[in-house]
Parts: sequence; structure tokens; C-alpha cells
Amino acid sequence: MYKFLKNLLSVFITVLFMTSANAADKENIILLELASGIVEIELLPEVAPNHVNRVKELARKGFYNGLNFHRVIDGFMAQTGDPNGDGTGGSGKNLKAEFSDVPHQRGTVSMARAMNPDSADSQFFIVFEDAPHLDGQYTVFGKVVKGMEHVDAIKKGDSFNNGLVEDPDKIISMKVASDK
Repeated sequence: MYKFLKNLLSVFITVLFMTSANAADKENIILLELASGIVEIELLPEVAPNHVNRVKELARKGFYNGLNFHRVIDGFMAQTGDPNGDGTGGSGKNLKAEFSDVPHQRGTVSMARAMNPDSADSQFFIVFEDAPHLDGQYTVFGKVVKGMEHVDAIKKGDSFNNGLVEDPDKIISMKVASDK
């Protein structure tokens, strides 16, 4: 009987741990719904805590829902997060840069910014291919862990016009997974 109870307790503790770990993981997963499917983005709070918190805050407010992928350059990246839809807008709150040594590899999610390193706001981009020339110059705050084929399917822009997209694809919704 003692062995049975010990095993039962061990299973219970394992399940409890897995459940709490899973709940914590969902707090740092963004579900990005596109026309072709769901993209799961793992957030990196240990790398860019302020950017992660801001993106989650905006997602919870529904800020990103319906926004265009206004700049999409084939073989490079897809950029979104501008309520104006042309690369000139944001949420109105600039963030201090949180540069790191996390490389810009395929699926990396990073904050867009102007010339000032501390000008990131709400716009972000996802790289289609490795982009080492961006390393250490943009704040990496996440990585695509599932659904990169949906990112690949985003309508590409005009390569002669800095990736400007005519009739661009949109974010249907963007949510923190724990809120689902």
C-alpha cells in the first residue's frame, strides 16, 4: 500500500508540475492568426522583458487585430504592427532598446524601429531567412515555433519599393495563449 501511495503521489506531483509549467509557457506564447492559419510565437522575456510585456499588453487590448503586413520583402522579412498601415504609426510609447546576442535566424521576431535605437513601439517583423546583418541592432523578443509556413505565405511587396504591399494581408487576431 505504501508503494502504491508513493507512486500515486509521484504521479500527482508530476502532473501538477507539468500543468503549472504549461500554464507558464502559455503566458509566453503569442497566437498570431493569419488567413492561412495560426502562427505560434514563443516570447523571450529573459532576453527582452520590456518588449515582451509591451507586446502582450497590446495584444490583450486587441491593438494588433486587423493590422496590415505593410512591408514584406521576399527572402527577408514581413513587417506589421502599424495602425496607419504604412510604417509611420505606432501605439505612442517608445521602448528603450534591449539588444542581445540572440541571432536573427529564420522565424526570429524582432521589433522594428527608426534610426534612434530607443524608438521601437508596436511594429515588429518576422524574418523569412537568416539575417545576421540585423544582429545586435534590433530587439529580438520572440521566435516562431509553429506555423512558419503561414508566415511564408504572407503576400510579398514590391521589391522596387522597399517591400510596400498593395492590398496587404492582415493579422486576423493576435492573442496571448494563456488568455485563449
